[in-house]
Parts: sequence; structure tokens; C-alpha cells
Amino acid sequence: MTLSDDAGRGGTARDLTGQVSQRPDGGVGVRVEIPLRWGDMDAYGHINNVRVAALLEEARIHAFGVPGGTGADGLPAPVSLLDAVPDTVQVLIAEHRIRYRRPLEYRTVPAEVWVWIDAVKAASIEVAYSVRDGWDGTECVTAATTMVFVDAATGRPARLTEAQKSTLNSLTSPTPASDGRKCPNTPGNST
Repeated sequence: MTLSDDAGRGGTARDLTGQVSQRPDGGVGVRVEIPLRWGDMDAYGHINNVRVAALLEEARIHAFGVPGGTGADGLPAPVSLLDAVPDTVQVLIAEHRIRYRRPLEYRTVPAEVWVWIDAVKAASIEVAYSVRDGWDGTECVTAATTMVFVDAATGRPARLTEAQKSTLNSLTSPTPASDGRKCPNTPGNST
């Protein structure tokens, strides 16, 4: 789905959602359009902060797939990560860091969410996000999520395979990873 030439962004059509391509800041990521819902809005007309966390989750699943053993079949993910994890491994969220840069106002246009990998470690990854207004492309939210891979039977970390690391490294920032305390694109951070 693309926006028509006369809609938003100064009249420019956009690439299809769910494709790996160049981010607005020059790095590589997956661009996902996430529809905003009327119920996501708070009393000020902005998307509620708790709903922003849900938008991040939706974007992550659209970009990397539905975790194995959950959900029903659908379209393949642009980057096969979560759907390629065996049922014996759980993918857990260890931490979210969200920075609200400007209000994301409710619109009938989907939000544009860029998702990429900020760091790949032995049994975890740092997922980075840029949430942009779907009408004018203004960055409203930057965020990062630490995802940990855990053996379901033992509860111990499950190391990523070399193939998984290779796929993930293709989506990492060309600059060094963040220090784990800051969101991407914030002052003092290298991404």
C-alpha cells in the first residue's frame, strides 16, 4: 500500500510497508506502517504513551515475524527472525526505553515506524525504533527494546546461531551500538 501522490509528505508516494530499505537517517531498517486507532488517543488528541508501546510491539512483529508456536499463519516477515526461533526458545523483553520527542497526534493515516537492530549480543539483541507521523514524516518517538533469547526448559540464555547473527548484523547501524541506557537518535548517542 502506498499513499497517493497528493497525500501527505509534500505529495511524494512512499515505498511499500514491510520492506528493508534506507531509513531517513541513512541507516538500514524495516519500514512498517501501523494504523492508529481512535481508542489509542488520549484526552489531548495524542496517542497515549501506553499505546505507543503497543505500536512498537506491532512494528517489531511485522518486521521480524510472529514468534514460533504462537499465532496463525500469515504473510512472511521481511526479516525472518522471530518466526525462525524454535518452539524450545522463548524471546523475552528485558527492557523498553522510550523517548517522546513530540506528540504523535491521531490521524487516519498510519504511523510510519522504522525498526532496526542496534546491537547483536550472544543471547540478546537491541531493537531500535523511530516512530514518525504518517502525514508529514516528523519523528515523534525514538525507542529501544532489549530482547533476550531463553531456553524454555532451563530458563538459561539461548545463544543466537551464526546464521541469525549474520541476518541481524545486516540491519545494524553503521555506527557503534548505543550504551544501552539511551534511545536511538538522542543527544550523546552514536545511533
